[in-house]
Amino acid sequence: MNMKRIASGIAAAGLASGLTLASWMAQAEETIKVGILHSLSGTMAISETTLKDTMLMLIDEQNKKGGLLGKKLEPVVVDPASNWPLFAEKTRELLTKDKVAAIFGCWTSVSRKSVLPVVEELNGLLFYPVQYEGEESSRNVFYTGAAPNQQAIPAVDYLMNDVGVKRWVLAGTDYVYPRTTNKILEAYLLAKGVAKEDILINYTPFGHSDWQNIVADIKRFGSAGKKTAVVSTINGDANVPFYRELANQGISAEAIPVVAFSVGEEELSGLDAKPLVGHLAAWNYFMSVEDPANAAFIKQWQAFTKNPKRVSNDPMEAHYIGFNMWVKAVEKAGTTDTDKVAEAIIGVKVPNLSGGTSEMLANHHITKPVLIGEIQEDGQFQTVWQTEGLVPGDAWSDFLEGSKDIVADWTAPIKCGNYNSKTKVCSGQNF
Repeated sequence: MNMKRIASGIAAAGLASGLTLASWMAQAEETIKVGILHSLSGTMAISETTLKDTMLMLIDEQNKKGGLLGKKLEPVVVDPASNWPLFAEKTRELLTKDKVAAIFGCWTSVSRKSVLPVVEELNGLLFYPVQYEGEESSRNVFYTGAAPNQQAIPAVDYLMNDVGVKRWVLAGTDYVYPRTTNKILEAYLLAKGVAKEDILINYTPFGHSDWQNIVADIKRFGSAGKKTAVVSTINGDANVPFYRELANQGISAEAIPVVAFSVGEEELSGLDAKPLVGHLAAWNYFMSVEDPANAAFIKQWQAFTKNPKRVSNDPMEAHYIGFNMWVKAVEKAGTTDTDKVAEAIIGVKVPNLSGGTSEMLANHHITKPVLIGEIQEDGQFQTVWQTEGLVPGDAWSDFLEGSKDIVADWTAPIKCGNYNSKTKVCSGQNF
């Protein structure tokens, strides 16, 4: 920053305003800026707009409590428009131009992968609130959504053990999260003795709308006399025509249940849920959870949005947890400095909305309960299964050859996100 140019600019503006260089600099430091990086347009807006509103609510609430370190929080909202390279550009602007202390954002893994090298280069902080494929741990990213062992693996176990599923359709949107998750699930199913011919894998592009042939293939695959289920990593607005086509072809939840990893209350609020009744979703939170903290959160959310019908969902809770962890870490560190906050946040514990307490682990993942919910006519989920306690997020899969020996630990002495426990070598970013 050219201070001489700033000073001369103030002088040129005249002294009538009473603005001096010192007071200008004081004003500039009055707030702590928080970046909000969510698509408000394009195919992912159906899911991400709500997360932008959630962050605005959380920031507003924190400001009512007095802000942070004696300063007000200032949200800086940008729209990367479901355009993956644009996520990187907007991140660079947030960190270099807006000087945000932290960024809360992204939904798809391809957007996170786009942002990752920028936050590492510029030493920013990203809080990522959505379930993902794992196989990653960055010093600059905190993963508050589910890793595969906190969603995908438990969902398959439930279908296998409680529903008796023998044939598997792994249906996903064509990008990194579904492909890597399905690679893990395929390896897991084969290890469990499932025959390769009993696994059907299908990918479709973002925004896919013509599901007639694919659903017909699923119907045929499920007619072999073995209990069949669909494990869905379909993302964004493509879910609307997918579920509609299931209903059109008479595929009930009883015949071929679908368990989704990216369909929650927000997506269902725009659908006629009656044809979907009985289908499933695996998350770490449902709006229907009965807990005083959840009831208070929902009340606050509906008041903030001035809409008594607004729903809450899992990624919203992940932002709730991540934001509160960041606040607590900043208070603990006494600064918003990236290095000090990243160190202070390890071990931080905050309440979640399911009646428990989540902790930030040394691998930058958190502890979460796992819930399987059944879709009801009102678009809510009835929990049909859940873990007894909280499950620690695992950054690296135990079921992939290249991953099972890798651990992530950002505390001394390892301080590495991909440390090979056999060779004792850190093969990536480390500090």
